[in-house]
Amino acid sequence: QVQLVESGGGLVQAGGSLRLSCVASGSFFSINVMAWYRQARAKQRELVATMPSGGSTNYADSVKGRFTISRDNAKNTVYLEMNSLKPEDTAVYYCNAHTTGDWGLQYNYWGQGTQVTVSS
Repeated sequence: QVQLVESGGGLVQAGGSLRLSCVASGSFFSINVMAWYRQARAKQRELVATMPSGGSTNYADSVKGRFTISRDNAKNTVYLEMNSLKPEDTAVYYCNAHTTGDWGLQYNYWGQGTQVTVSS
């Protein structure tokens, strides 16, 4: 079992910045991919950014150039630095992790979500 604990959400004015953090704890051999998703009001959950262990990062077109995903493998932590925030970025942001456990089995975990609200 793996738990993902998020922090850093809040209210910010347009053009401002926030940094989200997500710490993974529990039983696993490795975290293969960490990612951030978001779900805005009346919309489906969408992928924001991914960062495989030792791999290249990927971003949604809507956030590319403004958001940066980073990862501290020693701390099992992933960050999302959000700059030049827009009201359209308002959503609940979710941390996601793909892990490898016993016998090479892979698992998928989600955080509880953290609210990011950008005022105009």
